Amino acid sequence: MSRVYDVASGALRALYDARVSNPPVLDLAERFPDGYRFADAWTALRDEALALTQRLDTVPRFHELMAEQRAISDNDGHDWRMYLLKVYGNDVDEHMAACPYLAELVRTSPDVLSATLSFLAPRKHIPRHRGPFKGVLRFQLGLSVPCLEDGRPAAILRLADRDYRIGSGEAMLWDDTYPHEVWNASDEWRIALLLDVRRHDLPPDMAMLSRVLIAGIGAVARWKLPAMVAGGRDG
Repeated sequence: MSRVYDVASGALRALYDARVSNPPVLDLAERFPDGYRFADAWTALRDEALALTQRLDTVPRFHELMAEQRAISDNDGHDWRMYLLKVYGNDVDEHMAACPYLAELVRTSPDVLSATLSFLAPRKHIPRHRGPFKGVLRFQLGLSVPCLEDGRPAAILRLADRDYRIGSGEAMLWDDTYPHEVWNASDEWRIALLLDVRRHDLPPDMAMLSRVLIAGIGAVARWKLPAMVAGGRDG
């Protein structure tokens, strides 16, 4: 199944790459101004996320949610746990209720298709990989990011062969179809908010394709979410 996913993702990326061009990092004010609402509220969002660490063993690892991602999630004995609040238009009501401040921001930001709290274990490395298609952009907000002795954020995002350090309260909008990998070079958990954001600058035919794909992924997610959430609760 993973091989089928890889082939399909590669073909989809090639199609978008032939028609759509943009740099790896995009202007937040232009592409997702609602991102500033999340960044302005980062301390409240951090506190909601930190409350989840009291029961982090119930938050699924990424490959437990999506088996096709085992190569980047279950690769080094360190956890990458994902707390899903919204998946391609489908709210996870139980999780939204647990994070009411974040839930309100998500519900009042119409371009947010998915919202996840990402918990990266100490010394975790996420190997180099690419997202499947350019119909969405990735918004990342640091919530609880450990620092090195020199004060720099200890978590590194290497995107298109350039290193970025997104610290607590800092945000970045980027295209995850570019090759990227992540390290948590510390002995503490790194917590970040990840949003998948609808993009509006596509040619008409690619915009139509994106709408079809987003609707299809949303339908599959609607079917799978109850089992995924139950699996995390039982984990």
